[in-house]
Amino acid sequence: MANAMSVEKDPEKGPLSQIPQRISQVVAPWTERAPDRIALVESSGAWTFGQLADAVAEARSWLSDQGVRAGDRVMIVNENCRALVALWLATSELDAWPVIVSARLSDREIDEIRDHCEPRRIIYTSATSSAAKAHAARHGAVEHELSLLGRAGLGSLNDATQPEPTEVEAASRVAALIYTSGTTGRPKGVMLRHSNLLFIARVSGEIRSLGPQDRVYCLLPIAHIVGLSVLVLGALMHGAALYIESRFNPVAAIAALDRDRLTIMLGTPAMYSLIAEYAKQKGMTQLAAPALRIISASGAPLDSAVKAAAERLFGLPLHNGYGISECSPTVAQIRVDRPRADCSVGPLLPGVEARLVGLDGGEAPAGEVGELWVRGPNIMKGYYRAPEETAAVIDKDGWFNTRDLARFEQDNLFIVGRTKELIIRYGFNVYPAEIEAVLNAHPAVAQSAVIGRTANGEEEVIAFVRLVPGAAATVDDLSDYATQSLAPYKRPSRVFALDVFPAGPTGKILKSQLAPLAESMIAAKN
Repeated sequence: MANAMSVEKDPEKGPLSQIPQRISQVVAPWTERAPDRIALVESSGAWTFGQLADAVAEARSWLSDQGVRAGDRVMIVNENCRALVALWLATSELDAWPVIVSARLSDREIDEIRDHCEPRRIIYTSATSSAAKAHAARHGAVEHELSLLGRAGLGSLNDATQPEPTEVEAASRVAALIYTSGTTGRPKGVMLRHSNLLFIARVSGEIRSLGPQDRVYCLLPIAHIVGLSVLVLGALMHGAALYIESRFNPVAAIAALDRDRLTIMLGTPAMYSLIAEYAKQKGMTQLAAPALRIISASGAPLDSAVKAAAERLFGLPLHNGYGISECSPTVAQIRVDRPRADCSVGPLLPGVEARLVGLDGGEAPAGEVGELWVRGPNIMKGYYRAPEETAAVIDKDGWFNTRDLARFEQDNLFIVGRTKELIIRYGFNVYPAEIEAVLNAHPAVAQSAVIGRTANGEEEVIAFVRLVPGAAATVDDLSDYATQSLAPYKRPSRVFALDVFPAGPTGKILKSQLAPLAESMIAAKN
């Protein structure tokens, strides 16, 4: 098959290689063999694996007493904390559906998710999140004090909601309902099975040789899928200690790497960019991270400028990967023993296969760009209460359409953009990521984003940049720079400077908010 990749063999590795049926079962082997080993650490304290098991039991009993049944949706409004992990595992043990929602979403976004999933109960991690506490107050939640979990808000019982049917096999039951960010419209609930999440936790951990000796830095929101499956579940499955930050701060991150002797750090490109920017301001050429062995990027496209800056600062290769919530999330990952100098996202995960489809619906020719379809044990059950939308992205043979554009070089995958972000100018395909990489290479640019805009029957390229503090460059300078580095049809028609980009909790730029901003800025100039 042209432009298609088959699965990689999946060797058995050690006693934890056998995937359990439920996410909560990853704790049991360590509770039995090393109950005093540290499992979760946050600023207010730490839990051993034994204490985590006790906290899950307490949460399960409490939720059951509050009327939670199998098939009920339980919405957990949160920021990163130990209590969230216990509540998630406990909800799944009751065969209820955990709906993990960031407290940093707006009132409207929180309420839209609540109205769509119709939870039996809403829990708020109010002890560790002022945002969650504010949502709890707005919804009239009652504060409860638990001996291990601490303080949590509890919403009123929804007597009207009906539970979902429970699958016969535990591994096929829903272990997390994750709502997409909604950057392109109404949020969709991604139903992820126990088997989906456990597959990613196992394989991603084995790629990194994750083990009890590791201290993993949890900077990414647990309400997002990388934080949930790769960080939380991956660390617990492999006996590593997870160091949890409620919110990313470059100063705190730099201090933690040294103080806590962290060994593995996953972050978004925006996080690495902010760390590099802060270090540059302070005259730091290399960070003190004596135990760090792996740094990895996820959650957004990685460009060469950010990669190079991070590698100089950390003295380590910045590994890249690719995933999407519907794939739990990982599809491809750079192997630790095979670092790359480019921005490839690496080979497919063991057990995952992919094919590229051209714009005409046929297989893309070898080496050419196509729309990426994937199949494997990581693919979601579907979108909640949206069978037509599910059928539009998963075909009868189990292939999922990522709607991302990609190409292969041998067995390495390169992501070149989103299908919906593809700009067609003068008949040529223009990929925003390529233009962003050029702009980000300019020393005055801290961050950039490129979108298309229809004007006079043709698409034009619009670029937004955030300048490095104190930079003397102007948008005209950057326009000239792009002209020297890009073919005529790829050059931005307009370049706008922003002090702050609209961004989600992980720092991912919300491009849907840039289109109306472009219209208003263009109107203001005319």
